[in-house]
Amino acid sequence: MTSRSPIVLLAVFALAVSSLVSAEETGKKEAKKAAAKPVKLRDITLTVPPTWQQEKPRSRLRAGQFKLPAVKGDKDAAELAIFYFGGTGGGADANIRRWIGQFQSEGRKMKVLRGESSQGPYLLLDLTGTYNQPVGPPIQRRTKPMKGARMLAVILAVKGKGNYFLKLTGPMKTVTAAATSLRQSFGADPKKEKPYGADAKKDKKDGKKKSEKK
Repeated sequence: MTSRSPIVLLAVFALAVSSLVSAEETGKKEAKKAAAKPVKLRDITLTVPPTWQQEKPRSRLRAGQFKLPAVKGDKDAAELAIFYFGGTGGGADANIRRWIGQFQSEGRKMKVLRGESSQGPYLLLDLTGTYNQPVGPPIQRRTKPMKGARMLAVILAVKGKGNYFLKLTGPMKTVTAAATSLRQSFGADPKKEKPYGADAKKDKKDGKKKSEKK
């Protein structure tokens, strides 16, 4: 029985390592390709992770609907609903007030941001607290309290088409884990977001106070 020389063994080992590295890189590329998929919904396209399960919309007012699996620490899944009202749907401030009203006032925290995306300018309402989650047929208007909830609600202005409304609601951890993917889905850049409305006034006022102290 002949033994292989150290040089041959080294070459075989190097080839094996090279194959593993190549396979790993291929796997990364494939994972990257599978990381998100484009979904056309009327006049917008959302690029969403494959784990977001597209469902049949529960009402005719919904242009689309996705179920987001719960992350570790949460029992319930989150839901992303996309609404389109044919170019109507009310003004931004009216919708923001309506969404705020869907959370109980005690312990409620919120902020409103504005930004630009590849599909148009948008406003984003970030709400946390106890959500009055709708249950049963919408006509019955029944709700149950969901403590430790979060909502990310987007008003996306598509040029020439009107507003699309993206509403992500669910347990805090699951919604928080999906926050980046939600922005990426319609081409938003969180680094360019700025306060809107009362938050913008407060930010400007706080900035002025800091400037006076200097």
